[in-house]
Amino acid sequence: MNPIIAILKEHNVSDEQTKAVFQALTENPIMAMAIVQQLGIPQDKLQALMMMLMQNPALIKEAVNELGLDFSKVEAAKSALNKENP
Repeated sequence: MNPIIAILKEHNVSDEQTKAVFQALTENPIMAMAIVQQLGIPQDKLQALMMMLMQNPALIKEAVNELGLDFSKVEAAKSALNKENP
């Protein structure tokens, strides 16, 4: 199991909330961070989770695939951002 999903499950985050987090990560990563902070995860675990999300995008892609979501939206968002900020 993906370590990000494992941390969420460890803290009783529902499957619906988990999918919402990763859906937000694919559409608006800044908003996703706000959602993650509202899940009631203890500060020490939350900090580790946030670092994992920021430093290892491959884990996000793996989790998105594991959850059956569309990672192509992440790639499209990155592409659009790169065009706005060359």
